[in-house]
Amino acid sequence: MADMLVRLYDLPDSRDIYSRLKERNIEIVRPMSFNRDKVLDWIKENFGQGWSTETAMAFGTHPISCFVAVDRAHGEILGFAGYDCTYKNFFGPTGVKKEARGGGIGTALLLRCLEAMRDEGFGYAVIGDVGPTEFYARTVGAQVIENSAPGVYKFSI
Repeated sequence: MADMLVRLYDLPDSRDIYSRLKERNIEIVRPMSFNRDKVLDWIKENFGQGWSTETAMAFGTHPISCFVAVDRAHGEILGFAGYDCTYKNFFGPTGVKKEARGGGIGTALLLRCLEAMRDEGFGYAVIGDVGPTEFYARTVGAQVIENSAPGVYKFSI
């Protein structure tokens, strides 16, 4: 799968999506360091050890480079997204619990991470080893980087 490039200076306005989620008692929050084990255990349970290990890197940065979607009414995590986990300036991994998909949580997590990357001084971001290229193209105008497969992941053992 190829990598994609996003212009962080040209992101869509996210206020409406955050507002719609808040009406459903869902918030996108940056976890605190003491949330590390809870978040990583949730990722491992829902998406596997690989993404949990990758996201663990987010808790070693300051600020922590991941966000979670939290259902405040039920006190549960619904999704997560990280950046600067595998490589600097890379978005991902990201995932939303199966039962919570289709309601804008994935979009909100994506936008919140990209906004954080922009606010930390990046003009562009890379989405590595993309599966749903149409989603990223439609949502944030991401474009496929030619000849980027397998990209940085070719160094994996």
